[in-house]
Amino acid sequence: MTTEPQRIEELYILWTSEGLSCDGDTVSVTAAAQPRIEDVVLGLVPGLPKVRLHNKVLAYENGDEFMEVFWKASRGELDAPFILVVEGSIPNENINGEGYWTAMGNHPDGTPKTLNEWLDELAPRAWAVVAAGTCATYGGIHAMAGNPTGCMGLADYLGWDFRATSGLPIVNVPGCPVQPDNFMETLTWLLFHAAGAAPVIPLDEQLRPQWLFGKTVHEGCDRAAYYEQADFAHDYSSPKCQVKIGCWGPIINCNVTKRGWMDGIGGCPNVGGICIGCTMPGFPDKFMPFMDEPPGAVVSSMLIAPYGRFIRTLRSITNKTVNQEPKWHHAGDELTSGYDPRWSSE
Repeated sequence: MTTEPQRIEELYILWTSEGLSCDGDTVSVTAAAQPRIEDVVLGLVPGLPKVRLHNKVLAYENGDEFMEVFWKASRGELDAPFILVVEGSIPNENINGEGYWTAMGNHPDGTPKTLNEWLDELAPRAWAVVAAGTCATYGGIHAMAGNPTGCMGLADYLGWDFRATSGLPIVNVPGCPVQPDNFMETLTWLLFHAAGAAPVIPLDEQLRPQWLFGKTVHEGCDRAAYYEQADFAHDYSSPKCQVKIGCWGPIINCNVTKRGWMDGIGGCPNVGGICIGCTMPGFPDKFMPFMDEPPGAVVSSMLIAPYGRFIRTLRSITNKTVNQEPKWHHAGDELTSGYDPRWSSE
C-alpha cells in the first residue's frame, strides 16, 4: 500500500480513554523520553507538524470546553486534520440492555453519547487512527471470557481493513499498559509521515509496528543465557531463566526487555517478573492461569536439558582454565615466557 506524500503543517490529536480502561496508557505515556510528549506538543522536535493534544487526563479544559473540539471533529469542522487515539476496549452497545456501557459527553437532549457513536463519527474523518494499549488493540482484560460487555479491540469494531483518510490502516501499539517510548516513537513516525518526511509506517499482520514487535521478549532478556544452558529458576527469588515458573518470553512479541520501561530500566523478566504475554492478541485468556509453566515449556526444557548440562560442563572447564594466570607470570630469576630474540645481543 502506498499513500501520496503529505505536507501537513498542523494536526490535532484527539485522545479518548472512554473505552473500558484504567487510563493506564495515558499515565504511562507521560513517562516517555524518546521523545517526551511535552517536546512534541511544545514543538521542540524538528520537522514535526504543530500538534494540539486533547486528552482528558492531561487537559486544562473541563466539561463543554473540553468536549467542543470532539464535537467539531465529528461534524468535520476542524481547521486541521486530526489523529484519533483510542484507549480502552470497545464495548458492544448492541447488548447494553436498557443502559449503556460507556459514554463521553451528552447529546443535545441530555442522553449520554456512547463511545461507539463517537467512533462511528470520528474514525472515518481521522487522518490516522491509533489504538493505545492492549485493551484498545485486542480487547485486553475487559474482553476476557465471561465478560458481560462483549467488548473487543478497535480493529474488531471498525474492521481490520479499515483505512483512515490518509489511507493508513489502524495502528496498534499494544501493552498493558503501553510501553511509553513505544507509543511516542510510533506517534512521532506518524507525525513525520504527515509532514512528508517519513515513509508509510511498517506494520505486521496484527497492525503492530514491525520494528517494535518483530522480536521476542526472550531475544532481549537478561536471563536468556540461562535458558540456553537449561539452568532454570524454581522460585521467584532466583536470577535464572523463569520459563518453568510461568514466563512466556520465548514466544511473545515485545521489546520491553531490550528497551526497558523508563530510561532503559526495567522490562518484566529483567527485574524479576515473568512475561504474561500482555502485548499479544490472545491476552489474557490464552495465557491463563498465570504463573503456571507455559504449554510447550515442559517439552522444550526437557529437550534442552542434556545439551545444557553438556555445555555447562565444557564452559566450567574453560572457565577454570582462563581463571588462572599464565605460568610465566612470576618474579623468579629466569625469563620463562618463551621470548626468542630476533637478533642475539652478543
